[in-house]
Amino acid sequence: MQSVGPYRFTHMLGTCPVGKAWAAIDEQGRFVTVAVLDAVAASTPGWREAFAGTANAMSQRPGGQAFAYADFFAAEPWAAYPAEAGQGAEKLFRALGQEYHPVPTEKGGSTEENGSAAPVTGVPRQVSGPPQSVSGPPQQVSAPPQPVSGAPQPVSGAPLPTSGAPFAPWALHAGGLPTVPPAPTPPPAADAPQSPAPASAAPADPPPYDPFNASVRRIKPSEPPPRRTGLWAGLAALVLVAAVGSGVAIWAIAGKDQPDPYSPPTAIATASPGDAAAEPGLKPWAQATLYSPEERALAVAAPSLVFIEAVFTGYVRDTRTNALVHPQPVSFIRRCSGFVVTPDGHAVTNGSCVKPTEDHARWLAVDALARMLVQEKKLPAGQISTYIAANLAKVRFTGVEPGTEPTSAVYGQLNTATGNVTKEPAIPAEVVRSLPEDSGNTALVKLAQGGLPAVELNASASLAVDASVRILAFTTTDVVFRNATYRPQSKLVTITGTSERGPVSIYLVNEDLGTVSHGGIALDSAGRVAGLIYQDQARPDRANRAVLPASTIAALLAEAGVGNALGDSDKLYRSGLDAYFGGDSSGAITQLDKAAAASSANVLAQAYRQNAAERQRLESASRAQSDTLVLVLVGSAAVLLIALIILVVMLVRRRHR
Repeated sequence: MQSVGPYRFTHMLGTCPVGKAWAAIDEQGRFVTVAVLDAVAASTPGWREAFAGTANAMSQRPGGQAFAYADFFAAEPWAAYPAEAGQGAEKLFRALGQEYHPVPTEKGGSTEENGSAAPVTGVPRQVSGPPQSVSGPPQQVSAPPQPVSGAPQPVSGAPLPTSGAPFAPWALHAGGLPTVPPAPTPPPAADAPQSPAPASAAPADPPPYDPFNASVRRIKPSEPPPRRTGLWAGLAALVLVAAVGSGVAIWAIAGKDQPDPYSPPTAIATASPGDAAAEPGLKPWAQATLYSPEERALAVAAPSLVFIEAVFTGYVRDTRTNALVHPQPVSFIRRCSGFVVTPDGHAVTNGSCVKPTEDHARWLAVDALARMLVQEKKLPAGQISTYIAANLAKVRFTGVEPGTEPTSAVYGQLNTATGNVTKEPAIPAEVVRSLPEDSGNTALVKLAQGGLPAVELNASASLAVDASVRILAFTTTDVVFRNATYRPQSKLVTITGTSERGPVSIYLVNEDLGTVSHGGIALDSAGRVAGLIYQDQARPDRANRAVLPASTIAALLAEAGVGNALGDSDKLYRSGLDAYFGGDSSGAITQLDKAAAASSANVLAQAYRQNAAERQRLESASRAQSDTLVLVLVGSAAVLLIALIILVVMLVRRRHR
């Protein structure tokens, strides 16, 4: 099926003269309806802008139809609406004044025709014996005499078709089915005909005297044999032996030193009643095979993942006169992912997120201004794209004074993040250094907090076409952008090819984690950074389906004079993970407890400590169960011995009788 952006079409919902409505599904299995404007209509002046403007107007109207994702610059512009919000695609086309035609649905199933049973064409099965023997005088067929309506039909002919099962002539009477004897062999001509006589006719003489028919009981029955108590005792002993043998087999299996299997950890059980349950944004044990190298790699890298939000504020001015196009300041927000590379708060992210180029910032500012004018009822919603195209080349985006830069504020959040937050838990940050798009498009920021969990770089990591790599970044399922909630998510993707961005080589992948995943991590098998998630700018939707090698990140750090390093809490955390994945629950609890105390930002350290405590509790319960099983077996053996002694004594006594 066809797809657009992160959505794969499943079937068509309807059509109109300028486009189609599709049902689709995204990578997380959520259903949407997608309105797609035909390429011919999109190339007609005014239609693309009307499509985008109407979608934006519907989204911004109170109680309106908000789209989840859209691309108004594609060859065939489209907008996706959550399925639970109704037929958003249909509403968009109807809002454009188009006559919408839903695709008719096919009726499933077929109506079964009830017909009468086929006429019986064979000989009725109820008639036993040859049919010739039934034809004859009716009195041979009749049971107890009852009136029968109609003349009896000869059976030797073909039976008439009926709508039900055929019945025999005697079925009309109350008696059981008679047995019709075969026709007798005609006697020889010389013999006179004889009347048949019953075979059980009484003899002429009385029967001889039978002494065994006397009314007096002549034979006295023997006494009943004594109860076989010994036999029952033996059977009980055999049952007991079978039960004990089964118990011994269970004990032999349960007594091995292998860890007992149990359900995946939930990070809810705690080592002590006073501890609060940890709720990490990412649960590695739920996104990879339990206790696998993939789970460990996610556990190592996930604490360092940081959500980046950059807010830019300035004024849109006329290029020739420096006059303000709008008296109020204009702001726009950029969101992306990043990762901490030093314990004192240095983090790497995507350069265009925290420091966009002047042209890109100007386009974002004019777009934000157009939306402000729509809210102020000074611009129709359908003319946003037209307004941008008409004014983009005529304006500049500056600070308070002409010639000054717009102001920017950068914030970072770990674990679970919420948009539009500028206070705790958001951490203020500043851009230290950035590389332009043609030289790597990466940036180094400094978070204003120390003791943060860091991740290692693998500058020599080898990435190859057709190889699989696990990516890790922030993503959201919320539709409303302003206060959306973002959580870390991972996905296994495949490298499909390579591309060039200036002097930098990048690797293309087949899937992504959403619009804010650029700046996230491509992991190696040990949980180190093998690359940075990057925008594929050759795609119309600029999806985050490219990976920048870690060697470029190492070059950025070298230029800034920052070295990638782990802190003491990071080393304790990795030591605790080694113990946890090695089966040493006690050692894992000790090391992870120290790591959680040294870095409160590492929520996964606390979660894995709780998982280790829960596993230790299950192991202790299993050992206690084994001890109880031993006691039960010893008691069963004692009972068996007593039962055997009783059985032997009873057998000996029986022989001496």
